[in-house]
Amino acid sequence: MSTATAQLTFDELGTPLRDTTFVVVDLETTGGSAGADAITEIGAVKIRGGQVIGELATLVDSGRGVPPMIAELTGITTAMLVGAPSVRTVLPSFLEFAAGAVLVAHNAPFDTGFLRAACTEMGIAWPRPPVLCTVKLARRVLTRDEAPSVRLSALAQLFHATTTPTHRALDDARATVDVLHALLERVGNLGVHSLEELLAFLPEVTAGQRRKRGLAEHLPHSPGVYLFRGPGEEVLYVGTATDLHRRVRSYFTGSETRRRIREMVNLAVRVDHVECAHPLEAGVRELRLLGAHAPPYNRRSTHPHRRWWVVLTDEAFPRLSVVRTEREGALGPFRSRGGASEAAELLAGASGLRTCTPRISARTPRGSPCALHEMGRCAAPCAGLQSADAYGAGPRAVAAVVAGTDDAVLHTVRTRVEELAGAGRFESAATARDQVVALVQVLRRRQRLGALAAVDELVAARRDGAGGWHLVVVRAGRLAAAGHAARGVAPVPLVELLVASAETVVPGPGPLRGAPEEEVALVARWLEAPGTRLVRTSGPWAEPASGAGSWGAWAQRAGAAAQEAVHPLGRGWP
Repeated sequence: MSTATAQLTFDELGTPLRDTTFVVVDLETTGGSAGADAITEIGAVKIRGGQVIGELATLVDSGRGVPPMIAELTGITTAMLVGAPSVRTVLPSFLEFAAGAVLVAHNAPFDTGFLRAACTEMGIAWPRPPVLCTVKLARRVLTRDEAPSVRLSALAQLFHATTTPTHRALDDARATVDVLHALLERVGNLGVHSLEELLAFLPEVTAGQRRKRGLAEHLPHSPGVYLFRGPGEEVLYVGTATDLHRRVRSYFTGSETRRRIREMVNLAVRVDHVECAHPLEAGVRELRLLGAHAPPYNRRSTHPHRRWWVVLTDEAFPRLSVVRTEREGALGPFRSRGGASEAAELLAGASGLRTCTPRISARTPRGSPCALHEMGRCAAPCAGLQSADAYGAGPRAVAAVVAGTDDAVLHTVRTRVEELAGAGRFESAATARDQVVALVQVLRRRQRLGALAAVDELVAARRDGAGGWHLVVVRAGRLAAAGHAARGVAPVPLVELLVASAETVVPGPGPLRGAPEEEVALVARWLEAPGTRLVRTSGPWAEPASGAGSWGAWAQRAGAAAQEAVHPLGRGWP
């Protein structure tokens, strides 16, 4: 006789309901307010695959009297609780009984509210199990004509439950088990066959979402990128998933509540996909597709090349200019022109660079000093009061701080903030501090990503968690190839094959060598994550020792100080 397990169908996503363990619980209490009232009885039934596999029932000494009205309703009197275990004894036993299961209750917020309040009182962390409310499920499955009331007694009668509810915990839990099984039969007819789909089924699902569920049927259970296409073959939305089938199918369930995405689903006529070796490849492909198609329903990364850079102009008396095009020695990228202009102004002020725009000749400077000269903020090279050689110290200082070879400019701006704070100008000091923090952050990002982009070729690997390896080939900051050596497959030959077949990358100008910033950042995060191993590199992958990385801890502390509105210098100013 064969013992092979039947293969799951596409509809059986996640954890099949037949393999899910449920613990159906019911409580009796001294009243209806969790925290103010107390538990007097717990009844619970553990079920899996339609079978009862355990029960738990006990009275609980609440330490207080049972109100007459409650005693009349439940039959539990104060005298019955004398000698019963306290909640401090019962609660840990119940939590152990329910560990790893889905918690089910009729009007679940009532029962879970009392259980959470008891955990809080005892200093026990609430385990946050998945919770299923049979009242909500009944309202989603049954019409008002079929079930005018969703009280437990009414549903038990409707579904011919084998146990009649009696307002005693175990009886009511057993009745809820019968109600749950009947409701699960109903949702199974609606295509809900897994725990994940069941939990997602409770919110309202539009008719349009239901009609489009078939769009996910052809997708594999593997990582990759998916593209929703509209009636004119236009790309509406791009996303990534570790399980393409499960992720795309979730758009057609109640778990998707975003109005824009529901609108997109109603427009979609097809879902295309690209299988990927691992999540990094999926993330990079997503970025590239976003840049290529600019899907209207994606809110991020649809214009990855719309960035700003701060550069030194090529003239006798260079100044800082904000440009769109990446160049050698540029600072950036910035996501707004305003941010780039603010950084340029801060650097110019700290290094003595001029901020006027006329081109100044090194041989015959003309003009008269402006107000900035009178304020001591410019040496007036336009009037011949500063030579090109003397002026050159400023551009060199800016180039050095951008490259990470000298952080003297950062020390200068730090000193200015200290002087403002020392003079009691705390608001100005706080504003200056925030500008310095922003500058440090963009310098750090530029130097970190530039260091990776400077490596012509880098090969790395990371364990996949199942005995295999995720492999990447990175060239000039871009992902050039990705592969997966499954358990039992020798990774070294696959590495050689990936390198031989990797995308040819022609580096461009600038610190990122023409690579999109978001792609380099995504690759860098993957490489920097714990467990990643460098297989080989064509050259050293290293950041400058005097770069903004050495200011990272201070920037973090100063940023936290800004949020807490404390002294402008923050704690531990370097």
